[in-house]
Amino acid sequence: MNSTYLDIIRDGLWSNNPGLVQLLGLCPLLAISGTVINAFGLGLATIVTLVVSNSLVSLLREYVRPEIRIPVYVLIIASAVTAIELVMNAWFHGLFLVLGIFIPLIVTNCAIIGRAEAFASRNSVPRAAVDGLAMGVGFTGVLVAIGALREVIGQGSLLDNAHLLFGEWGRELRIEIFPQEHGFLLALLPPGAFLAMGLLIAVKNVIDARLEARPIPSGTPAAQPAASHS
Repeated sequence: MNSTYLDIIRDGLWSNNPGLVQLLGLCPLLAISGTVINAFGLGLATIVTLVVSNSLVSLLREYVRPEIRIPVYVLIIASAVTAIELVMNAWFHGLFLVLGIFIPLIVTNCAIIGRAEAFASRNSVPRAAVDGLAMGVGFTGVLVAIGALREVIGQGSLLDNAHLLFGEWGRELRIEIFPQEHGFLLALLPPGAFLAMGLLIAVKNVIDARLEARPIPSGTPAAQPAASHS
């Protein structure tokens, strides 16, 4: 039975989150998440790529032979990423320089090709687009959460270099929590990314365990005894 749109959104944001559950695309997720702005910029590019590629794969699924489907999917994803890269270079050049090689590396993100193969190629365009949006937002949420945690602990600020994404007025968005010299350098280094990722996975597992252990209300059908047929 096909899942509902609510199920698709729930899977992307929580139950099947590409960052916390599938553990896909960890290279950019861990490498570029030193600050909230870097993480958010890469997350936005990933969202657009997922929505566009999922929609196109779903639209063309009837015309692509099974033997060549993977190369076609990669070509679609690469085309979308190239267009996003050109837009970022033109309109967000500073952020484009900071993200560097990790923008074109979106093409190799396993989460994107995985959704094209597992979902978009088997569902309608609207459902594929919603799946891409949900998975992208879920991935971006993990990116931003790790970026916020590392930025606060590592340099005592939030939204540093926001002008790279929002223009000059974005400089006013920076929040200084404590002086940068008191920051914990390990949080900004690669081991800090792994620690932050592990912490988020642990928090999700604890929340899931508590939700599963929560007693079922007596009024729900699952808690009522089966009717006697005698």
